[in-house]
Amino acid sequence: QLAGRWFLVGVASRCGYLAQHSHRLEATAVTVTVEDGQSLAISTLRRLDGTCWELRQRYLPAEAHGHFLLKGRGYGSRVEMVVGETDHSTYAILYYQRGRSISVKLYGRTSQVSDAVVDKFEERVRAVGLNGDVTYYFPHYGGWHTAPWDTHSQGSAQE
Repeated sequence: QLAGRWFLVGVASRCGYLAQHSHRLEATAVTVTVEDGQSLAISTLRRLDGTCWELRQRYLPAEAHGHFLLKGRGYGSRVEMVVGETDHSTYAILYYQRGRSISVKLYGRTSQVSDAVVDKFEERVRAVGLNGDVTYYFPHYGGWHTAPWDTHSQGSAQE
């Protein structure tokens, strides 16, 4: 039910890079497809320095329902993802954990979500010990991310 297009609306994270570069956040679109009936293939389209990039990741199902695992390269690159809350039609709140570091992301089927959904997201952020100082919202201007993927993907990276 997570399959389809999503927009990254907000993220809460203690990531130093994000804190230093939060003024450069760009609209980010994500397409989720379900492979083999279980794994999530996630294609993220974002702009960086004027170029559109596509990042492809494959999350494998973990033991518990709604839990997924991304196995990266190298020590400490394993990321656990948990679907925290979603209505599947307007928003999804996902938790990501790498080692002891946790982040919370808010996705919407459109680049804007209701104030009630933002309130839910901010409650979930506080519940994991994060706060507004490390919460960032993505801009929703521009139209490059609404066009078909294959016409705008100039670069690609795979993890």
